[in-house]
Amino acid sequence: MVEHARVIVIGGGAMGVSLLYHLCKLGWQDVVLLEKSDLTHGSTWHAAGLCTHFAHNATIMEMRATSVRLYRDELEKESGLPTGFHGTGALRVTRSQDRMAEFRHVRGLGKIMGYDFHIITPDELKDLHPLANMGDGLVGGIFEPDDGHVDPSQATLAMATCARQMGARIRRNARVTGLAQAGNGEWRIETSIGELVAEHVVNAAGTWCREIGEMMGIDLPVVPILHQYLVTDDVPEVAELEQELPIIRDPEESWYVRHERNGLICGPYEKSGQPWSVDGIPKEFGADLLPPDLDRVFPIVEKAMRRVPVLESAGVKTVVNGPITFTPDANPLIGPAFGLDRAWLLTGSSMGVMEGGGAGKFLAEWMVNGEPTMDPIAIDSRRFGGYANRDYRVKKAVECFGLQFGIHYPREERLAARPAIVSPLYETLKSVGAVYGSVYGYERPNWFEVNGSGSETIDSFKRANWFEPVASECTNVAGSAGIVDLSVLSKFDITGTDAEKFMNGLGANKPPTKIGGISLIHVLNRSGGVESEFTVVRLSEDRYYATSAAAAQRRDLDLLRTRSSSLSVNVKSVTYEYGVIGIMGPDSRRVVEELAKSEISNESFPWLRAKFISINEVSVLVLRVSYVGELGWEMHIPLDDVRSIHEKIIEIGLTRSVAHFGAFAMDSMRLEKGYRAWGADLTTERTPLEAGLGYLVKTEGRDFIGRDAMLRRQESKKHWKMVLLEIATAGIDSFYAHPVLLGDRVVGMVTSGGYGHRTGKSLALAYLYDREYCKSEKLDVEITGHRFPAVVLSKPPYDPSGQRLKS
Repeated sequence: MVEHARVIVIGGGAMGVSLLYHLCKLGWQDVVLLEKSDLTHGSTWHAAGLCTHFAHNATIMEMRATSVRLYRDELEKESGLPTGFHGTGALRVTRSQDRMAEFRHVRGLGKIMGYDFHIITPDELKDLHPLANMGDGLVGGIFEPDDGHVDPSQATLAMATCARQMGARIRRNARVTGLAQAGNGEWRIETSIGELVAEHVVNAAGTWCREIGEMMGIDLPVVPILHQYLVTDDVPEVAELEQELPIIRDPEESWYVRHERNGLICGPYEKSGQPWSVDGIPKEFGADLLPPDLDRVFPIVEKAMRRVPVLESAGVKTVVNGPITFTPDANPLIGPAFGLDRAWLLTGSSMGVMEGGGAGKFLAEWMVNGEPTMDPIAIDSRRFGGYANRDYRVKKAVECFGLQFGIHYPREERLAARPAIVSPLYETLKSVGAVYGSVYGYERPNWFEVNGSGSETIDSFKRANWFEPVASECTNVAGSAGIVDLSVLSKFDITGTDAEKFMNGLGANKPPTKIGGISLIHVLNRSGGVESEFTVVRLSEDRYYATSAAAAQRRDLDLLRTRSSSLSVNVKSVTYEYGVIGIMGPDSRRVVEELAKSEISNESFPWLRAKFISINEVSVLVLRVSYVGELGWEMHIPLDDVRSIHEKIIEIGLTRSVAHFGAFAMDSMRLEKGYRAWGADLTTERTPLEAGLGYLVKTEGRDFIGRDAMLRRQESKKHWKMVLLEIATAGIDSFYAHPVLLGDRVVGMVTSGGYGHRTGKSLALAYLYDREYCKSEKLDVEITGHRFPAVVLSKPPYDPSGQRLKS
């Protein structure tokens, strides 16, 4: 007999069981979990159980905090079973002033989120951890009072007990052997105990997620990496303590030490991780460990011994050496599976117990409500593309393991597995000084070196070595013209007899009605938040061309296909069929005229219009748009012709001081115009009206997803307001996630910031929690622990009338 279910969750670790529990809590019935052996028999059972609030992203911080609340406050009451949670607090110590800046930044995010972090001196560190040596050049640390550790198996079994009590079914020793989606959309799951059918399927298989992914028809960028930790025998000095020691971590030395009964656990992270079973987990592997390999980790353990001297004389009772999963950025994969219907991922976490309680809740709310409750970008399962092949994912996983305790700088770029995707201009721009970053696997020039600036970015929380070169780029764009490679943009071709109908209901703004018209359209979720942002060109009666952020490529393709599925519309990604060159600045028209060999006036080619122009006998789609506040054009060119047209632009531009500029200069200039950025200022949590984009919202006589919710929020007390701030800083600029303060109260948060080189102002876009705060003259922004006065600007500081843009 075939067993039917509303949801089948594959995987019985902390993540999968948490999802089962939270789906039941939210009222979904008929939910089933399949586990190939027994609960926790993947990486959960051998996890060290550390729980922290520390994170650089608000969603991840909340996810981890939710886990703590669940393990500490809720599960024991609901299940009657222990979770083994120990609220010990946690310390991170450092010799690095940059690390202290990072700690202060995380504390600032904690203020926004309502969680306590305390910056402490070496003397205070000694008071908190009496067995640690706090000399050796330590400059300070951060204390997380609500952190601790949990028994992974006990916590998972408590969640399983609660789920069963609410009606969930757990099938142990049920190995999944096949997955297929039927024509009616249902998933058929073949297992060792028979066939099951479900409306939804969730891959929460952890270490085995790639095998399940292959059955689903997707290639997951996940790699098992071996992690070792040592459990000591009883230590007399530990046994004599009246209270438990806080967890202590030394990020520079790459280890953690925590209290374990009357002994200690020491967990080192090698700088070069050891991938394991990359091409498939052995079928017989279950609740097993690998043999110890102490030679790999002993140099790190020796450093931990110097910090916590009682470790040196402690005997080793157990060495745990088991696999944990890493994605290319070390964040989990949570959300819809790309290209599939009613298929979900909840996997890839290197900290599955730490994040599991909150991750299960996050995905359960997404499934039940049809949208996430917080911005999912950092953990969205579709944030990697086809470029994340075997070689890429292995190199990035090894890098992430080695940088588990790396400093997270603003605008940080990591180098492993690069380049993955390059534009036709990659080598050309590199030869003239391009310093590259990577977005969605695509190499993009961040800035261009000049004499003495160096050829690599030197990361800093203050103004970095690219500050002056970027200033020159901005000056050149404003004074003459600049060339920028925008090939990273996601690009979509939308065709069909229902294309116009589809575009009319897509988002908050009306689509272009005339052929050659351009509209900026924000697609909303059901709650009125910004799901995505598209620049849309109408090419014919039944064809549109749309571009969006590079990092949104798979998300946006899913979005467009899902929302057009009931119509006669075909959506195709053409991202890698075209390159894009931008020409911006007051001399850009002359360059375009020489390329087109014809006069292009403001009347014949006005702002927000597009035309096909023949350049070098190539048909090029030219858009009159600009993200930098200057007269500007985007040229969308067949990929094979990008290099030759770029050469022609350079040839023409030599007589007009036209020079290249990069993403950092573009970001500086868009801030001076107050232009919002998707993924930073525009997320699913805030509406376009809250973001100050009312001029791009057309509601009269139109219906679109999120319309009414957006309007209701605008009238409610939950309505926020985005403002452009000028900050009186000294050698440091805002970047993201800084608290905006009125006295001691947090009244807002910075979503993006930087220095405006054309105006000489340090600027930030921020949401204020109440419109009344806009009138205050006593606002401050806290940047890495330092408070700076800020004022709300009533209009953009650069060309507020838009004369330069529309000239």
